[in-house]
Amino acid sequence: MEKILIKNALLSPSGKEGTADILIYEGKIAEIAPQVDSPHDCSVIDADGLTVIPGLVDVHVHLREPGFSYKETIAAGTAAAAAGGFTTVCPMPNLNPAPDSPENLERQLEIIRRDAKIETIPYATITRSRLGAELVDYEALAPFVAGFSDDGSGVQDEEVMREAMREIAKTGKILAAHCEVNSLLRGGYIHDGEYARANGHRGICSESEWGEIERDIRLAGETGCRLHICHISTAESVDLIRRAKERGVRVTCETAPHYLAFCDEDMREEGRFKMNPPIRSRRDMEALREGAADGTIDVIATDHAPHSAEEKSKGLEKSAMGVVGLETSLAAVYTHMVRPGHISFPRMLEMMALEPRKLFGFKGGLVPGNRADLAIVDFDRVVKVDSTSFLSKGKSTPFDGTTLFGKVMMTIAGGKTVYKL
Repeated sequence: MEKILIKNALLSPSGKEGTADILIYEGKIAEIAPQVDSPHDCSVIDADGLTVIPGLVDVHVHLREPGFSYKETIAAGTAAAAAGGFTTVCPMPNLNPAPDSPENLERQLEIIRRDAKIETIPYATITRSRLGAELVDYEALAPFVAGFSDDGSGVQDEEVMREAMREIAKTGKILAAHCEVNSLLRGGYIHDGEYARANGHRGICSESEWGEIERDIRLAGETGCRLHICHISTAESVDLIRRAKERGVRVTCETAPHYLAFCDEDMREEGRFKMNPPIRSRRDMEALREGAADGTIDVIATDHAPHSAEEKSKGLEKSAMGVVGLETSLAAVYTHMVRPGHISFPRMLEMMALEPRKLFGFKGGLVPGNRADLAIVDFDRVVKVDSTSFLSKGKSTPFDGTTLFGKVMMTIAGGKTVYKL
């Protein structure tokens, strides 16, 4: 294991919290102090002017293996994550085969053990093949996964979801719900708002999301299941979750950087603006920002969803759903949420590093005795996003060509340097 001493690191971009030296030894944070003497055989990193943060955690990514390696691989996806300051990621189970049994899950775990650059903890499915009907063996799968999800598909049958919640509650794991009412989609592919109407596109109504969130909150209250709602995008979703938390329902949620940075006024006739759920109205964006600030929204996750260039080159109507985000997430949130004052810098770290660890029981961070997971960031550095330079195989992002503040200079995971600019 590397023995690393980080010198003169800022504890926030403002510098008001001062600087610290950080000693990493045997994969753990050995000491954090204003000044640490350099031990023998120690690599010294001068972080003067740079900020050290806990390694980021993304509880919602798509790494596409096994089954769809032409879109992304675990090797490329986790390299992209390391470049974005992430030290733990959780890949979703829309794979082939889907991880709906120990045998199928093992195929994914084998690739993770061989190729992952950082900690990678997958989800197993809620139902067999993500078809929303037959429940899987949660007890057998639970020790090896972050939680259970049929992401990409909402479980349409209420009784199936109720029974799934009852059984998952017994394991203590999280059920991460993709909430979508299929009967309300009506062939839509972007938000059912002004842009869709003005440009002749079929819209996805907000109720298709919040209608199933309302149902799943009710079921979580009945069963005691730990419900985590994926990628919320509507003002109604924020309100439902806020009120459920006030009633004591065990519900948490996430949103993604693109929902905080863009609304449908920013749309373009390009596949890089197409994802599910869609970028919605300014009212929705502002409600999400408020939910992030007041604690209603617990986590920011990228929903990193790479596709091939061909799949994303067919315009809004025909391009595949999904955009990438691992290499822009930190800078996007800092630029669009922290710098304008929507949330504080510590709140950003809570949502992107601390709260995901707490909710999912993950180790690591920036505390003495913990596994050494951290990133060193230049938050003053101005970057024009160029997706052709991404380490991910996916290049489609609404942030392409925009200017962001913040660049990860180094990422250390488990005491090992996994990315260096």
